[in-house]
Amino acid sequence: MSEMPELLNIPLMDWQDFWDLVLRSIFNLLVVLFLVRYMYYKTTPRKDYLFTYILISQVIFFILFLLENVKLELGFALGLFAIFGIIRYRTRQIPIREMTYLFLVIGITVVNALANRKVSYAELLLTNVAVLALTYLLEKVFLLKHETKREIIYENVELIKPEHRAALIQDLQKRTGLKINRVEIGRVNYLRDSVRLFIYFFEKDGWTLSGGEMLQLGDGDDDD
Repeated sequence: MSEMPELLNIPLMDWQDFWDLVLRSIFNLLVVLFLVRYMYYKTTPRKDYLFTYILISQVIFFILFLLENVKLELGFALGLFAIFGIIRYRTRQIPIREMTYLFLVIGITVVNALANRKVSYAELLLTNVAVLALTYLLEKVFLLKHETKREIIYENVELIKPEHRAALIQDLQKRTGLKINRVEIGRVNYLRDSVRLFIYFFEKDGWTLSGGEMLQLGDGDDDD
């Protein structure tokens, strides 16, 4: 068997590893696309998270796949994980559902990238299908409704009294156009006649406000 040509002691082409990379990266991309585009995006049309999930998955896949056969020193490995620990979302708090999908995307990608030749394609396929099937059952069959929480700055402080709870919900539903399930009262600012409210509603009723943003009802503002 002839040796492969090298450049600076690096093989110019290893066809077996090359096609393994191509096939497994395409397989991983299809699985992630089905997970986030069909299951997640159909229920929660958030293009920012869709964009993030796909790119994170592919970048992690290539990093793990290409470094799988590289012997890393302990210091370099710790530095690599330290960099990953620094890179995180700092603009807003990520809802628990989005965090769950992020964990699913990373978990599936790690499995697909690090599965060595001792793991057959049938086992790899079964693992991915099992995760997708369980997610589908929870998303589409058992948990048809997703209760969403949003924070609102509300100016009518009088309606937060317990005896006016029905009037408060009715006023919020009229202003937002949402069918509100329940309301929680946060910090009250009597100087500005405003209060922070947390409203809960089902996602299928529609809402386009981003996860960490607030909606202000009224002319007043509320400072932290």
